[in-house]
Amino acid sequence: MSVRNLDALLRPRSVAVIGASDEESSADSTLMRNLLQGRFQGPILPVNQQRRSVAGVHAYRCVAHLPLTPDLALLCTPPSTVPGLVQELGRRGTRAVVVFANGLSATLEKAEPAWQHAALAAARPHMLRILGPNSVGLINPGVGLNASTVSTPALPGRVAFVSQSGALSAAALDWAGERNIGFSHVVSLGDAADVDAADVIDYLGSDLQTRAVLLYLESVKAGRRFLSAARAASRNKPLIVLKSGRTEAGAQAVMRHTGSPPGDDGVFDAAVSRAGMLRVATVAELFAASETLAGARWRRGEKLVILSNAGGPGVIAADALAQNGGELGALAPGSVEALARVLPADAAIANPLDLGGEATAARYGDSLGILLAAPGEDAVLIIHGPSAAAPGEETAAVCAGAGLETQRNVLACWMGCNPAQSPVRRLREAGIPVYATPEDAVQGYLQVLRLRRNQESLQEVPAAMPAEVATDAAAARELVRRALSARRESLPELDAKALIASYGIPVAETHRAASADEAVRLAAQTGYPVALKVLSPDIEHRVDVGGVMLNLEDESEVRAAAMAIERRMHRLRPGARLSGFTVQRMIRPPGALAPRHGAHELALSAAEDPVFGPVVRLRVCATGASVAEALALLPLNSALARDMLARSGLASILAGTHERPGADLSALCTALTRVSRIFTEYPEVRQLDIDPLLIDGKGVVAVEVRVRIGLPRGRASERFAIPPYPSELEQALDFQFRGLPCLLRPIRPEDAQAFSEFIGRTDAPDLRLRFVTLTRSVPAQDLARYTQIDYDREMAFVAVIDPAQGGCEILGEVRLFFYPGSETGEFGLLVRSDVKRRGLGRALLAKAIDYCRSIGMADLIGQVAPENQPMLALARSVGMDVESRAGASLAVVHMDLRQK
Repeated sequence: MSVRNLDALLRPRSVAVIGASDEESSADSTLMRNLLQGRFQGPILPVNQQRRSVAGVHAYRCVAHLPLTPDLALLCTPPSTVPGLVQELGRRGTRAVVVFANGLSATLEKAEPAWQHAALAAARPHMLRILGPNSVGLINPGVGLNASTVSTPALPGRVAFVSQSGALSAAALDWAGERNIGFSHVVSLGDAADVDAADVIDYLGSDLQTRAVLLYLESVKAGRRFLSAARAASRNKPLIVLKSGRTEAGAQAVMRHTGSPPGDDGVFDAAVSRAGMLRVATVAELFAASETLAGARWRRGEKLVILSNAGGPGVIAADALAQNGGELGALAPGSVEALARVLPADAAIANPLDLGGEATAARYGDSLGILLAAPGEDAVLIIHGPSAAAPGEETAAVCAGAGLETQRNVLACWMGCNPAQSPVRRLREAGIPVYATPEDAVQGYLQVLRLRRNQESLQEVPAAMPAEVATDAAAARELVRRALSARRESLPELDAKALIASYGIPVAETHRAASADEAVRLAAQTGYPVALKVLSPDIEHRVDVGGVMLNLEDESEVRAAAMAIERRMHRLRPGARLSGFTVQRMIRPPGALAPRHGAHELALSAAEDPVFGPVVRLRVCATGASVAEALALLPLNSALARDMLARSGLASILAGTHERPGADLSALCTALTRVSRIFTEYPEVRQLDIDPLLIDGKGVVAVEVRVRIGLPRGRASERFAIPPYPSELEQALDFQFRGLPCLLRPIRPEDAQAFSEFIGRTDAPDLRLRFVTLTRSVPAQDLARYTQIDYDREMAFVAVIDPAQGGCEILGEVRLFFYPGSETGEFGLLVRSDVKRRGLGRALLAKAIDYCRSIGMADLIGQVAPENQPMLALARSVGMDVESRAGASLAVVHMDLRQK
């Protein structure tokens, strides 16, 4: 991931156009015209071997003749020339290029693979960034830059649009132009040979001119980079994404268009949710989002109040709200009384509020003022139909004035009004989004509601880490090692059950019988009725050979079943080896764990997605059919597991009815987090299926378990799109507190409460030196930021009392932040006031230095208040240089990590 030199691409000071042309009806001439009409303040340098001027601007014969080095070069030349131009421009000092050529990737990949390699290789030594190929360019209205071949210019605004489709970029500009909606940036990614969605999201996430980001994607190639950028940006601003390829036909079209598979659509949904983004389903919804986000000041407000001058549109809006999961707000008693004084005596005062066809602009203003003054946070939707009594212009002026004064969310639907007309403009200038229909307005409101909920999920902190379940890691590791040594692709049934049982997941009692006689004996010991199943290293799905017999009631049935299973196996799979049978006591749904009435039958499957890594699916089954499914990316903690069940509706299904008691959702969440732990600790595990997994009010039990394995393809953590907790970085400290041993480890989400207590127990002067603040409490959203970190872009080590001694108490922390694409890390360090001067700060700083070196950082810096002499002395003691200038508010400490 890298934002390196994206300033040169998205905010250049000078632009060269290589292959510039002003021939009529050509894309190149459109590009030159856009550049010149965009009022870009920097030099525009056309390069054309045949012309002395292009579009009235002096042209240069080649790159070498340019009078200055351009920040950005726009390449309008044939694909075969691109690698050479990239090399020449890189040597010259240019830091970004846009490749407009269509078909470069296809040409390079199919006919001349070395060309694409050569272009990227030529760019790499100079850290030159390439946008495209097959891009229609980019626009930054804030600096007057229109480096695109799109015919419609972009107005300045606060929403960015990033697209893998050039045609959709053009359509978005046409749509926005008609509505006087502007953009901070428009970026056409094209084939994304270098600069991709993750890079641009990372840049825009910290761009002060961008309030929200809209994305159109067809595929994601690097799930980990994409999610890292999206999760970081979503904490600061809304991200709304439309991704195509949802259906089989659409997926095939994406393959033809981009050459990349669009990926599993359900997994992408889970990734979007995990990143705090909002996914929309249609182009219309994506464009509507630009209306919603362009000027609105979106605050809290879980319900909607509808105000209209006609009954029909209000009812339509209420229907749309209810059908899509929204909720009408109740009018406060005081509001009802106040409305009765300004509305006709026969008016029905309810939500939706119908002002009547004779409603005037003044009645609109009075009613809106009452609704906005009511207690609570409900949003208000103003619907206006054409009316002689309430002219659109006058009514808009009244509503706009009220909108400017309120802290509530206000939306408007001005039916029959052109988006460019004065009433719409007046409302938008007041920060009120305007829609053409009631349904569109409700959809805009619900978009923001869902988006805010997704963003809030990023701030949810899990409960404190529960006591670790006792595991037999050595035995579990031996099970996997033994199977790999035997060149097996899956664990034997009993070994698979032993693996998950070693992580505390309850497993149905299962016995192995070598023969029919032994099966009869074990069945008698277990208790009837029993299930008998074939054991064979050559058969993965036993039902395929009739290898499962259920509800066997006595010795004769068990013996007959064993013989029948053996006959069927030899007939259907002649070469298969019979290892024996398994015997289980029947667990009859609906019925029993031991036996217990009312058990739900679930199917759990965890496997690797090629883009987003390990994912887990959970289905509720009824009579063999799936009735609901939940899906989430691994790793999971308790909060994420609960969220997975709630979002999918599984929590409601399992909550119970008068006919069936509720299931133990805590036990299910625990099972999910332990499956997650298996995947984080065993890179050899490729797939884990528990089907069925039975659950009732007393817990869960795994009946059938399958585990597929393979040789590791790197470290376990590398296959996850969201880096899991790096347990390998834990280390014991040569330090005790109150006689208890201490541990130095990375911070984790479950540390939220402990971190809050750590801040609360640190003296105010120490907090001021670390955070430049006197607060001794941490808001919930900040707790999430401090404890739910992306281990790819930051790190925090905490010194804690060893949890094996009970509880989790943080004594100190050192925090590292790594700028994307940079080799410099920045640190901050805090030791609890009652633990200072005992060597803990030195241990924390040494850990930070060692970690930075291990990941290839070149420099480590810190900013320290000049009066914090103990910290400056600590920095000097570990070999850091200290730069402190007279009068400066901060001293800078620095270490060159390349020097030991």
